[in-house]
Amino acid sequence: MSLSINLPMQQNSFANWQVPKGWHHITTLEMHTGGEPLRIITGGFPELQGKTILEKRQYCLAHFDDLRKTLIFEPRGHADMYAALITEPERETSHFGVLFLHNEGYSTMCGHAIVALSKAAVEAGVIDVAEGENELRIDSPAGLITSYIQVENNKVINIRFNNVPSFLALKQQQADVKSLGKVTFDLAYGGAFYAYVDADTLDLDLSENNSVAIIDMGKRIKEAVQSQFDIVHPFEVDLSFLYGVIFISHQQTLSQDAHSRNVCIFAEGELDRSPTGTGVSGRVAIHHAKGELLINDPIKIESILGSYFNVKVAETTQFGQYEAIIPQVSGMAHITGKSEFYIDPEDPLKEGFIFR
Repeated sequence: MSLSINLPMQQNSFANWQVPKGWHHITTLEMHTGGEPLRIITGGFPELQGKTILEKRQYCLAHFDDLRKTLIFEPRGHADMYAALITEPERETSHFGVLFLHNEGYSTMCGHAIVALSKAAVEAGVIDVAEGENELRIDSPAGLITSYIQVENNKVINIRFNNVPSFLALKQQQADVKSLGKVTFDLAYGGAFYAYVDADTLDLDLSENNSVAIIDMGKRIKEAVQSQFDIVHPFEVDLSFLYGVIFISHQQTLSQDAHSRNVCIFAEGELDRSPTGTGVSGRVAIHHAKGELLINDPIKIESILGSYFNVKVAETTQFGQYEAIIPQVSGMAHITGKSEFYIDPEDPLKEGFIFR
């Protein structure tokens, strides 16, 4: 004989659990941009010291890196989780600052996060919103980011942002990669440094079902490039590192009007589900430097999922010794939920774990 109890979900008594005293409580807003997750930390994270965003980044690394791991790693996250930590702004004219958290540490800039933060800022009332175009100014480790959110009938219909100066740093170089031999790449900066590799010349399938092979090849190429080439930002030592590898294909697009496909492997083997905002910024910097893309000529770049960003060269500028451009990226983000996380001080796995 079986006993069946049918209760409406709102009467489920598991919801009666109460957090014990002394447990750390962190709240988040969950989003995605083109499939790439963003966990916006909304409460419970200690205040960071420092006058600049880079100083706050260093302070977080030194004092609260355990909380980064807790929120990014399993069991609360996963190897490809990504988060945004809101800070006080660096500039008087900015709305807020942000740090970007991932499985390896702290990004210098993140386009998919800017798109998601822009939408959330409007819908959560972080900024005063009017019909039409609304401007949002965000201080990132890479510099000031300005986004423009188009609102019609109280609904966000378009988000675009102007990225930091982006440039081609190394053209058609070769790295000696384990099990692959010589691999040709361009090195470009779009808020972070990436090595850009033609996937078709490597016969690399950029579809979803080949993700394990893409990650493996990306990690090997990243290791080779960063060990064989100097990665130097014109002004900031903290920005002088190779963040990831971006595989490009002009042949494997799903949409007929797509210019190409981007698949980015960054940090410690993370695979970006979106086309990568900083990555497409570097892409247009490369194309413009090679005479392949004019100012205000937009291109559509797909991700591994077929989601896309539109990107263009908004203007040209000089950035240190580099002839650079200001990229403009547009995309859309979506809310997936809210989360409440509790840290049991007696949990031996409270800082999480990761297998990759």
